Amino acid sequence: MSSVQKGTPIVELRNVNKSFGDLHVLKDINLSVEKGEVIVIIGPSGSGKSTLCRTINRLETVDSGQIFIDGEKLPKSGKELAKLRSEVGMVFQSFNLFSHKTILQNITLGPIVVLNKDKEEVKAEAMQLLDRVGVAEQAEKRPAQLSGGQQQRVAIARALAMHPKVILFDEPTSALDPEMINEVLDVILQLASEGMTMVVVTHEMGFARSAADRVIFMADGQIVETASPDEFFDAPKTDRAKDFLSKILVH
Repeated sequence: MSSVQKGTPIVELRNVNKSFGDLHVLKDINLSVEKGEVIVIIGPSGSGKSTLCRTINRLETVDSGQIFIDGEKLPKSGKELAKLRSEVGMVFQSFNLFSHKTILQNITLGPIVVLNKDKEEVKAEAMQLLDRVGVAEQAEKRPAQLSGGQQQRVAIARALAMHPKVILFDEPTSALDPEMINEVLDVILQLASEGMTMVVVTHEMGFARSAADRVIFMADGQIVETASPDEFFDAPKTDRAKDFLSKILVH
């Protein structure tokens, strides 16, 4: 576990509410994520986990409440939002790579276009990142030529290329075949050990237990329980959490 220095939280949500029509999907969410902390969000389907993750970089707007990134209030739109978004990496369940570009181009696009960095410098760093996630030899291929696990590792490298303050992972392994899940989780675990600030929505309980500094358990749009992994998995406090764990940990 990383020892976390208290300061301005990298991410802070204050009384955040979000509805889709009549469905109240986020109810008065309060959450802060410190620098270097790994937060893993778990809970039943439909509990609001992914929506919460997507509000942090305004892929979903909120109805009320405030969100801060490194002490700055999340802007509604425009250049300020684009700048802040570049500081918040995002890895989706469906990879979201550009299919018509090579793996290397997928990594270099953001730093060159958004951060105006030198092309050769960006290329060199992109190759290092691809090497770090174990797919450097795939640099000139297109995404469709890679396995799902490889594509997701490329997506992680793409997020890292922007030097984000925090990376959000929205169920990064749920679209993968079982044998590919660990190759992606191993990369995320490595990042955790290096002190990357991360918010991870996942169904992988073993990963939650080994990677998280804090487990956030959500149900029905609310944060029901917040605890260390050992506390949560060994001695959940709420009936809702006990019920959830009894259903998933017996298999």
